Amino acid sequence: MDVHDVKLTISAVAAAQYPEDGHPEIAFLGRSNVGKSSLINKLIQRKAMARTSGVPGKTQTLNFYDLDSRLFFVDVPGYGYAKVSKTARAKFAAMIETYLTTRQPLRGVVLLVDSRHEPTADDISMYQYLKYYQLRTLVVATKIDKTPKSKRLHVAKQIKQRLDLNQTDDVILFSATTGEGYEAVWSWLEQTAGLEGR
Repeated sequence: MDVHDVKLTISAVAAAQYPEDGHPEIAFLGRSNVGKSSLINKLIQRKAMARTSGVPGKTQTLNFYDLDSRLFFVDVPGYGYAKVSKTARAKFAAMIETYLTTRQPLRGVVLLVDSRHEPTADDISMYQYLKYYQLRTLVVATKIDKTPKSKRLHVAKQIKQRLDLNQTDDVILFSATTGEGYEAVWSWLEQTAGLEGR
């Protein structure tokens, strides 16, 4: 999908603030600093639309990005950042749960994991949570350019095993630096959002 116009529609903290356009939505989830903003920026071919930061826990709202008035990317606060207070973590958890379990236009979730490490307990819990609510899920292993090509198949296999991936879900190896996985991710997004051929 060629993206021409992108705008941040709203940074929401409550359901009453969600957009009412009715466009399909894809949520992006992952641990803090896993590379969500870099992935989103690469997919929409913008350098800094989604704010990247070396500081974990930077995203604290549900950020709705409108792509050509056809599709929303929803950047969700990262999980697993220990230095965020328990109160803040509880608030984020409630906000994320409300969105994932009640949002009608949500078509699928991109779950990001760091390819340099095994999926964490938080990653496993999040994947199980998504499957419990029967949300269509794509696992994207970020920063794959840091892994030698000879080891990448092993990385994908390890992620599938650790997450106990459903047969209907897949892992795509991705690099925001080299663009590896770009076409494969977009193919899944278009199919999941019902935008193929449109």
